[in-house]
Amino acid sequence: MSELAADPRQVAQYRLGDAVLVRGEGVRCWDGAGREYFDCVSGTFNLLLGHSHPEVVAAIRAQSEELLFATSSFQTETTNRVMRELVRISPANLTRVNLRSSGGSTANEGAIKIAQHHTGRRDVIVPFRGHVGQTLAAASLNGTSRLRAPFPYRFPGGVQVPGPYCFRCFYRQTPDVCGMLCVQRIEDFIDYASSGSVACVIMEPVSGAGGNVVPPPGYLQELKAFCDAREIVLIFDEIQTGFGRTGEMFAADHFGVQPHIMTLAKGLTGSGLPLAAILTEERMAGWDRSMHGFTFGGHNLSAAAAVKTLEIVQRPGFLENVRASGAVLLDRLRGLRQDHPVIGDVRGLGLMLGVELVKPDGGKAVEEAHAYQRALEGRGVLTRVSEHGLGNVIEVRPPLVLTPAEAHLVADRFGEALEAL
Repeated sequence: MSELAADPRQVAQYRLGDAVLVRGEGVRCWDGAGREYFDCVSGTFNLLLGHSHPEVVAAIRAQSEELLFATSSFQTETTNRVMRELVRISPANLTRVNLRSSGGSTANEGAIKIAQHHTGRRDVIVPFRGHVGQTLAAASLNGTSRLRAPFPYRFPGGVQVPGPYCFRCFYRQTPDVCGMLCVQRIEDFIDYASSGSVACVIMEPVSGAGGNVVPPPGYLQELKAFCDAREIVLIFDEIQTGFGRTGEMFAADHFGVQPHIMTLAKGLTGSGLPLAAILTEERMAGWDRSMHGFTFGGHNLSAAAAVKTLEIVQRPGFLENVRASGAVLLDRLRGLRQDHPVIGDVRGLGLMLGVELVKPDGGKAVEEAHAYQRALEGRGVLTRVSEHGLGNVIEVRPPLVLTPAEAHLVADRFGEALEAL
């Protein structure tokens, strides 16, 4: 056993990568051999301010000397400040905060529970490829069968429907003539594929793991009207899109749509500590706190990091930098299509981008996407492949402190990696 323990890959229950990361600063990190990488996935999309942001680190250090943790039966200064600030900067209809989750999966489950409790209904509508989470209940609802298939028992009531994926439209339409079939046909799924008792729709305003799919103009407005007409709760999962990722504070702001519930996690603490929040309308306040709560939800140390992060992302010029750097990267990556037909589409908002690889017949180039990812890593750029490694889209999510000059350097390496392929 001691010989096996010398190599962590022989001990870990899951597969580990070869590199051992030892240090990070801003948009860069280094492995034990001294190799430098541009971290274009921001850890796991959660290092909103990059590695070891000095102001966030200082806030964590200062809080650690006062109060590390307190049960949620009590108030703390940091958790109170986080809740007040979230209400202040979120869409105006969201006036209540549940801070008792520490991650996105349980925040999404909590949002669903609130919707079910409020409506007295059961079913949950999720777009194809939609990612709700990794707990057993959340995985049961995901819009990808691979994450449901291994488990003999799963949470009932998930209704998966085609999403607004215009590049590969389920209905073989184009946005100029489709009449928003991907909204209108949800009625058929409710009538024929649900239990007849639908509590909510939960979706990412920009699909993350599902391939960085940006809905066409008007889609989310149409979906909101659809839900309002049927008294279905619309939940925006802004776990990846929140706090400036799309160039606006929330994707809801970018699209001009107010959801009934919004979930937040990942970037909330800026530099990697776990904290999640559920924001609801006033009409959903007042349920028993025992219905949804976890030991490390509302963690005081994480809240201190969140307070500083929320301050930083609201500073003058912060979102402007996200938009400027994102525009550089999007334009440069789109420019690669002319000489490289393997790139079928490049899409995104702010610093949430996706590069879709295609075969000559337009099919999904999954093997090529993995080869491209390896080539990028060989040139010091860390990315991920969509659909948890089974898709054909390179996910690009650098920290929001990326500068336009650094965006050009990243784009150069994307081009070099393509030439190497």
